[in-house]
Amino acid sequence: MSGILYLIPCPLGDTPAEQVLPAHTIAIARRIRHFVVEHPKTARQFLSALKPEHPVQSLHFAELNEHTPIDALSSLLAPLLAGEDVGIISEAGCPGIADPGADLVNLAHKSGIRVVPLVGPSSLLLALMASGLNGQCFAFHGYLPVAEPERSQRVGQLEAESAKRRQTQFFIETPYRNEKLFQALLAKCRPDTELCIASNLTVADELIETRTVGQWRNRPAPKLHKRPTLFLLLAH
Repeated sequence: MSGILYLIPCPLGDTPAEQVLPAHTIAIARRIRHFVVEHPKTARQFLSALKPEHPVQSLHFAELNEHTPIDALSSLLAPLLAGEDVGIISEAGCPGIADPGADLVNLAHKSGIRVVPLVGPSSLLLALMASGLNGQCFAFHGYLPVAEPERSQRVGQLEAESAKRRQTQFFIETPYRNEKLFQALLAKCRPDTELCIASNLTVADELIETRTVGQWRNRPAPKLHKRPTLFLLLAH
């Protein structure tokens, strides 16, 4: 009998795990010995804070990130096929959402391995919940183009699609480029388009504000440099 592949969320920032993770999620993470992670160093720090049942130095970590070749995924299933439970941990939030864990989960399904998602923070859902924008119809687009004019063209396409479908569009940026993206949105979008900024979610200095683009233009810009941020827009 194969083991179970658990998808283990972790905090979005330096918030203590017990504030954002249920006891059931923590209990499972504490007992597992095999993990697939983006970066072993940060995974060890996360698990050490949970006080695992086994010494951290005895835990097994396999890497899965954007540099992992597809043909290496099958080897990550070896502990599961040997009957051991395995936990996937991303750098922040929920595995499989905007991270490379989805490919391994897909392969696990094809191999007949049970997959169990555990409850924890998702920056995408938290931002959408708190935005006040349309939670019935929405789309996440990951990263937008960095260079101009491609970025502004893409923003215009998303704004038009939002107006046509009454669909919330949201996306992220590398934290040190947040402020450039924010200014690009103000320059390209219509004044009545609603724009939500959701930054440092679940952290002490969390910022979540929804205003029209016209209102954002007439107030001081939020401080977004090097702060994990989601941008959500809804056009009318």
